[in-house]
Amino acid sequence: MEHRLAKRARMIGDSPTLAMNARAQEMRRQGVDIISFTVGEPDFNTPAHIGEAGIKAIKDGFTRYTAAAGIPELRQAVVKKMKRDHGLDYKMNQIIISTGAKQALANALQVLADDGDEVIIPAPYWVSYSELVKLAGATPVIVATREEDGFKLTPEQLEENITDRTVALLLNSPNNPTGSVYTREELQGLVEVLKRHSAVYVISDEVYEKLIYDGLEFVSIAQLDEEIKHRTVVVNGVSKSYAMTGWRLGYAAADLEIARAMGKIQSHVTSGTSSISQKAALEALEGVQKPVEAMIKEFARRRDYMVEAINGIPGITCIRPQGAFYIFANVSSYFGRTINGKKITDSLSFAEALLVEAKVATVPGVAFGADDYIRFSYATSMENITGGVKRLADFVALAE
Repeated sequence: MEHRLAKRARMIGDSPTLAMNARAQEMRRQGVDIISFTVGEPDFNTPAHIGEAGIKAIKDGFTRYTAAAGIPELRQAVVKKMKRDHGLDYKMNQIIISTGAKQALANALQVLADDGDEVIIPAPYWVSYSELVKLAGATPVIVATREEDGFKLTPEQLEENITDRTVALLLNSPNNPTGSVYTREELQGLVEVLKRHSAVYVISDEVYEKLIYDGLEFVSIAQLDEEIKHRTVVVNGVSKSYAMTGWRLGYAAADLEIARAMGKIQSHVTSGTSSISQKAALEALEGVQKPVEAMIKEFARRRDYMVEAINGIPGITCIRPQGAFYIFANVSSYFGRTINGKKITDSLSFAEALLVEAKVATVPGVAFGADDYIRFSYATSMENITGGVKRLADFVALAE
């Protein structure tokens, strides 16, 4: 039987990241030895003190509905965190706790974008950005950044793509999938453009904020200018930094009118997030941070190995990521060639052949708006990384 589905359901695609991971898992269930670099989540357990806070919440009977915008003590902890880490001043009623950073992004877009509006998204971009913009009824305006610019949007590109229908810029630093991090100077250049266009807001996805390397400074665009701060929705969460992906806890900070509107939408969609997760997140933000530091150190070690190893494979190159936990490798030199009888025409055919022939799961760059690349997550063990890179090298060595 065919069903009439709403337009919004028909226009949204599946997540390519989750699709590739599901395919890899199915092959594993069939007994195939798969090395997966697909899913963007730390392979570390949630730190014990955070888990214990969740257990305590259950034992204490803290298992009922909370206020839709989140429990006051967690919202206040976010206020303190924003001040401590970035010098940003917010009041508690400007903070919305959500079911993952993804819901915070969806809330912001539902509040800021109307039918026919445009949202600028620098590519490469996280796979859900364009779909969330479409769900809000707006049009994603994809702006391709250049590898030679570190995959970062330039002020000139921003200026060229702002129209009278532009309502927001969706900015992501550190970036998924490239690992690029905007410097203070680069953000300041974007601020100067935005100040000439007072109707354009910024949605700043900072969920990888703590996963940053080489002593690099993390800067939020909201720090740089008071006017821009009033037009910025800062989105963050505990999933990546504290290995809490399954707890589904994100948050947003915004001007009061925007925050209230986001809270109103959220109250009808989820009634707020898990009470238990909120208690755990409170411990994550206010408890000891040593597990985060240890995780970052290990990610840096994996990154260093992987960058050198991948750049040592003929025909494949990658830039050195400054944050997050991804390698974005250029494999376009193999387009038009055949590997083990399989014609390679684009990132999807490369990734599919790599999975079938070498048993290595990755995500094709086309999912991120950059078809010359494939993404590897190094949020996996060194054993998987060394084994997977060797399989990759052996795979491309068969190219004709």
